[in-house]
Parts: sequence; C-alpha cells; structure tokens
Amino acid sequence: MYDVKEAYQYCEMVIAHHSKTFYKAFSILPKDERKAVWAVYAFCRTVDDIVDEGENPTAELARFKSEFEHFLGGMYDVSNPMWVALHDVFRRYEMDEQHFRELIKGQEMDLTINRYETMNQLLDYCYHVASTVGLMLLPILAPRKVAVLKAGAVSLGLAMQLTNILRDIGEDLERNRVYLPEDVMENHGLRKDGLWSERVDAPFVEVWEDLAKQAEGFYQEALQTMDEYPLYSRIPVKSAAYLYREILTVIRSKQHQVFHEKHFVSDRTKQQLLVNM
Repeated sequence: MYDVKEAYQYCEMVIAHHSKTFYKAFSILPKDERKAVWAVYAFCRTVDDIVDEGENPTAELARFKSEFEHFLGGMYDVSNPMWVALHDVFRRYEMDEQHFRELIKGQEMDLTINRYETMNQLLDYCYHVASTVGLMLLPILAPRKVAVLKAGAVSLGLAMQLTNILRDIGEDLERNRVYLPEDVMENHGLRKDGLWSERVDAPFVEVWEDLAKQAEGFYQEALQTMDEYPLYSRIPVKSAAYLYREILTVIRSKQHQVFHEKHFVSDRTKQQLLVNM
C-alpha cells in the first residue's frame, strides 16, 4: 500500500525515465501542479505500455478500462501508486473523465488499426492519443481558462503526435505500423515498397515534409493562445511546444534519416531554445 507522497514519487520516476523533454519542461511548475502532471502522465504511460509491451494487450487494455471505471466509482487498487496519485488529483482538480476515456479509445485503435487511408483519419487518431492529454491537463494548468485554451490544447497535441510519428517511422515499421496516410503517400508518389525498403528518397522526403509542415501549422495555432495560460504554467507549456517542435529541425539536419536512428534535441540546444523563447 502506498501513501500519497510515495505514489507521486513513483509517478515522477515514470516521467523522468520515459520523457526527459516533458520532465524538464514541467519540472518548474509549482509543487502541487507538478505532482498532478506526473500522475496524469503515469496514467497515459500505463495505457501506452499495455499496447506496446503487453503480452495480451487486448485483454490487458480491457481490464485497465474496467479498472478506470471502478476508479471513477471510488474503487481502486491502493497497492498501485498510479491510482493512488490519480485519486488525489481527481480530488483536488475538476478533471474531465471523458478525456481519459478518449485516450484509452485511441490506444484501442493501435490494437486494430495499423494503416491510415487519409490524413483526416490520422488526425482523429492523433486527437485520441495526444490531444486528449492536453485536455486532461488543462484543469491543472489553467483551471480558469479551460474553455479558452481547449482548441490550442488540441492543436498542440496534434502537432506533438505528428512529430512523434515523423521521428518514429522506422520504429513503427518494426511493429508493422505505418502512420503515414495513404492519400499523402499517393500525392507524392511514395510507394509502399519504397517505404518498407527504407529509402530516404525524394518521394519519402516530400511525404515527411508534408506532415511536418502540417505539424508546424498546429504548433503555430497552439502558440497563438498560449499567453492565456497563467504565468506558472505558461512557461512549461510553451517550453514543451518549442522543445518538441525542434525535433523536426533536428531530423532535417540529419537528412531525414529516421529509419535506424531516433533523434533527440541536445541539452545544449534545449538551453538555447529556452533562453530565447
């Protein structure tokens, strides 16, 4: 059995291990908000790990979905630190449970869909697995501005997930997942056999840049309302946006070599971005 302090410490270890970018960006939040973000991240990470690493992900995700509904009814496993911390978050903040359900639905999509025919279908997926996270966090980061910031949070999630997709193309191929939409591939003459042969040729670069430009458009949309965040959370959210957007720049500097290498923003570049933000 975990007490609340230990539960939050566990959640912090989860985000520190799995996402150095988010951990760095949100570490400057006030203590209570920072801990709440860690707990929400641990929830999201748990769902993600079930899908990517579970031995029987369909059954495990169904069980987790049931556990969440029990959690909402006040029944949860007190030996699981994620639930203990999340219970404290729901007690302190006006959380919207629907966004948590939508995230689970997005992960369910990964169990049944490994190709996307259209860009609109891909954006629907990105909303469910990424925009929902921003929407979950709004009651923590900007409790009085949720309605004003909702559209920007959705845009930021779309931008970040498209960035993930463009960074992880090779890794996803190994899992037999292709997130590049078929209609975009057809528009630029990228054949499926060309993608699977891992050629960084002109059609591939054109498809990559098409999605990157859409991602950059969503970053721009998100930044337009970011000054509506209260000061304590504005800098962390803006930092996350700038640091994640920079991944696209890094990949371009590496000539779009995404099949056998996962690119990150260097600590030095992170510092420069944050200073000049």
